[in-house]
Amino acid sequence: MDATSPVSGDLILVEPARPGSKVAVVTINRPDALNALTRSMMISLASAFRQLDADDGVAAVVLAGRGRSFCAGVDLTAAEEVFKGDVNDPAANPVAQMELCRKPIVGAVAGFAVTAGFEIALACDLLVAGRSAKFLDTHAKFGIFPSWGLSQKLSRLIGPNRAREVSLTCMPVTAEMAEKWGLANHIVEDSQVLSKAIEVAEAIARNNRNLVVLYKSVINDGLQLDMKHARALEKERAVNYYNGMTKEQFANMQKFIQGRSSKPPSKL
Repeated sequence: MDATSPVSGDLILVEPARPGSKVAVVTINRPDALNALTRSMMISLASAFRQLDADDGVAAVVLAGRGRSFCAGVDLTAAEEVFKGDVNDPAANPVAQMELCRKPIVGAVAGFAVTAGFEIALACDLLVAGRSAKFLDTHAKFGIFPSWGLSQKLSRLIGPNRAREVSLTCMPVTAEMAEKWGLANHIVEDSQVLSKAIEVAEAIARNNRNLVVLYKSVINDGLQLDMKHARALEKERAVNYYNGMTKEQFANMQKFIQGRSSKPPSKL
């Protein structure tokens, strides 16, 4: 992407990595409707992550919402169009495309992340929450069956008992609760959410890009396995990684480490 790319009538904005940066920013841009998603927005959001995954100039992605909400879920005025669409089509599913994206995704959540918006937040690899952030699962309230992973992911992040209460009572999870329960990595003032998320993404982008991609993959793939098989997966990929390195690459690694040892540690 060569410049800020408006998608779906400016409702999904993609700001590619600026000169000197390898971080792209995706913004859900429908603030008058609290960034509720129409089907065309869902398709455009999925497309944005598919394109960013293929963009060699991007090492990490920040996802934000404009205004006082991250994403208020699906626009229920278009519920039939959304829910009777092809929910099995991964090309039109933003969560599926976020999960397929090899680049780390940092969510910048200020205000509401409701139902589908909550699921989109859970598809991020890290979350920065503003103090106003509220994560809310209203599937049970409105008779909507979850299909983007919330019923399975949340319990694995915060524990099954807490997840049952959040989903079955439609209890909001505040930013403080999200941080305490391991859902959010950082809490900052709302005005600092985007800048903090970009800061975290830039810290990721400064590292070895190939290893970051492989590391994210082995963490996420290992989470689908028990510990014994996850450790075996790590070992298998480590063996493949080192067997694939040339003598020159090992020499460059040693030079890099020696050069870093003389510098003070950087701060995030």
